[in-house]
Amino acid sequence: MSAQVTVHRMTTTTTTTAVLLNIGYLKTLPGILKLFQIVLGIVAVAITGHYIKWDSSYYESMVPELFFLLVATTCLITTTLLLLSCLCSIATASIIPKTLFETLYHIVASLLYLSAGLCFIIYLNSEQNRRYVTNYGPKTAAAAIGLVNTALYFLACFYSVRSYRRG
Repeated sequence: MSAQVTVHRMTTTTTTTAVLLNIGYLKTLPGILKLFQIVLGIVAVAITGHYIKWDSSYYESMVPELFFLLVATTCLITTTLLLLSCLCSIATASIIPKTLFETLYHIVASLLYLSAGLCFIIYLNSEQNRRYVTNYGPKTAAAAIGLVNTALYFLACFYSVRSYRRG
């Protein structure tokens, strides 16, 4: 005996507007390095920006301070954007380290942070500039944080070169 069977298929498509975060990226060494770079960058920018002295007779001696503030702010913004793009997209977190951008960025950021931090700390410790420097302690702390951030960017540079070569 034969029986006739009718099969009905229903396809349901759903879309979601939920934002999925790649929290696992923060457990990797590049993610941890970026997070520490951002935290130290925020502290350096906050200290330098808070204690900067805006005085017309002081402008010429502000160059090291402004250079440090410019480098710290630029690196803070770029590193934050890199971290956010890796957190918001799993594909981005796997593609960006394989490109040359991240390697070049870490090289340039570490060299700029090194030069700005050294320039600022040399300026602060110079005998002839002692009369211009106010809030010596916090500014020296900001320059030291910049040099620590330099080491983090050099370490990130090392890992990004390895990721780029593995490609």
